Amino acid sequence: MDLRDLRYFETIAELQHLGRASAKLHRTQPALSSSIRRLEAGCGAALFEKSGRGIRLTEAGNVLLKWAQRMRFDVEDAKRELQSIGAGLTGHVRIGIVPTAAQFLLPAVARQLLQEAPHVTLRTVVGLIDSLRPQLRAGELDLMVATESANEDGWVSKALAEDMIVVAASEKHPVFRSKATLKDLTGYAWALQPSGAPTRDWLDHTFDRQGLPRPRVQVETTMLLMLPALIVQTGLLSFISRHHLQGRARIPALKEVPVAAAAMRRRLVVTYRANAFLSPAARRLLELFEQSHARR
Repeated sequence: MDLRDLRYFETIAELQHLGRASAKLHRTQPALSSSIRRLEAGCGAALFEKSGRGIRLTEAGNVLLKWAQRMRFDVEDAKRELQSIGAGLTGHVRIGIVPTAAQFLLPAVARQLLQEAPHVTLRTVVGLIDSLRPQLRAGELDLMVATESANEDGWVSKALAEDMIVVAASEKHPVFRSKATLKDLTGYAWALQPSGAPTRDWLDHTFDRQGLPRPRVQVETTMLLMLPALIVQTGLLSFISRHHLQGRARIPALKEVPVAAAAMRRRLVVTYRANAFLSPAARRLLELFEQSHARR
């Protein structure tokens, strides 16, 4: 099988539409159709079937997609490993990271890496785990630092830190007039992530289990890093990492609302594909993350 045909096949499978694949790949539709016919001849089975206005993979197509991705990873990793021979601690590291870890874990680790290897370059993608996992799966990231979740086959995860997510508000918020309970929190407006985010779902289900109405969300945002400053200015409650309330990173005028039932413990882990090539720079970054965890 031709590697170029397999790359075209991956794009067609991703977009499920020959026209859109043609535009993305800058190849004519007849050229892509010929590519698919060559692959089907080699496999002895149809790879796509019609689905509405587009196409979808057959059972054979799904099998080939799995192996096509593995072959692409192997080829790309081989190139990167060959380029690293004799290069020392240099190269480009692609890391996906959730906002809390980007703010509180990455800076010190990145500083040490760049001190040791000033020619290394880093590409950081900050996002929620649902957006980072597909990028790691597709080989677009070397490492992912995110909250612990069910691992995929062929992935390796190592613990980095524990994090507590707590209710917080401006120190002038009326919630501090007395010792608050979970029920008391239902009387105030909140600024939270959208439904589907792990911390938002955990908080919603906590109220559900107690038979209480879910938090009344007045401001919803995916920009986690803006939440601490936002709640200081607006007088809303929120659900954020305790890191924002402690030590040098503490945000003035922001306080934890001490409600034990609304405190979520989570672990941050670094994850990579088990059989993927990690450049010396990526391996060193992984080691620095682990050393940071050991010092905690």
